[in-house]
Amino acid sequence: MNQQDRSYKDKKVISIGTVSELTGLTLRQIRYYEERKLIAPYRNDRGTRKYSFNDIETLMDIANKREDGVQTTEILKEMRLKEKQRESEAEIKKKMLQGQLNAQFRFGRGRN
Repeated sequence: MNQQDRSYKDKKVISIGTVSELTGLTLRQIRYYEERKLIAPYRNDRGTRKYSFNDIETLMDIANKREDGVQTTEILKEMRLKEKQRESEAEIKKKMLQGQLNAQFRFGRGRN
């Protein structure tokens, strides 16, 4: 998927300083969550981090969970589980659509 096909929420264009201002997190906290693989900013050739609106939402969710005492390892497990569920749901939808298309074409051919 190229940059133009993605939603504005997915485009990684926001600097770490702006992310810090929007989330109330320190630069150190944001970098720590990156180290823990909770977020993955884009890095340009000079190493400058760029974040998306989705990254900001993820950081806010992480911050809320941390305030509730949830460890980063548990947050990461939950995030990975949710991603697997989304992938599974997407695969199921794809198979259902393919089955519907196959049934439609078989049905349509039988009538001609």
